[in-house]
Amino acid sequence: MAGHSPTTVIVSGAAGGFPPTAVRRAVTTVLTGEGREAFVAVTFLGLRRMRRLNRDYKHHDRPTDVISFALPQPDGSLAGDIYLCRAVAAREARRRGLSVREEVLRLVVHGTLHVLGQDHPEGEGREHSAMWASQERYVRQVTT
Repeated sequence: MAGHSPTTVIVSGAAGGFPPTAVRRAVTTVLTGEGREAFVAVTFLGLRRMRRLNRDYKHHDRPTDVISFALPQPDGSLAGDIYLCRAVAAREARRRGLSVREEVLRLVVHGTLHVLGQDHPEGEGREHSAMWASQERYVRQVTT
């Protein structure tokens, strides 16, 4: 079938002991739940590299927790890159009283939804968006 490719998830970078199997499961859970297949690369970056990526692509000169890019392919298949900064995720987890594991998995789910083309408003309304509701549903699935 044209445009058909199986789901593939690659995990690389300084995950700080975070298990790649949990990352793969989170991506696969979202893709399966959304009825999609994709090639997704999840890369853990340090603070400096994440800051540079955020500055170069999002024009914010600071590190962020997650950046994702959807990469539609000429054959109709979908590929995407998700970049995570574990240090920023850990800081946010502490601020919110969550485990780092839950926050990292939330960011993986969040990035995967963006790869699939979903979006949310910036600021106040983001936690009330349809994407946020989907995100939290998937987070519950992958953290229990």
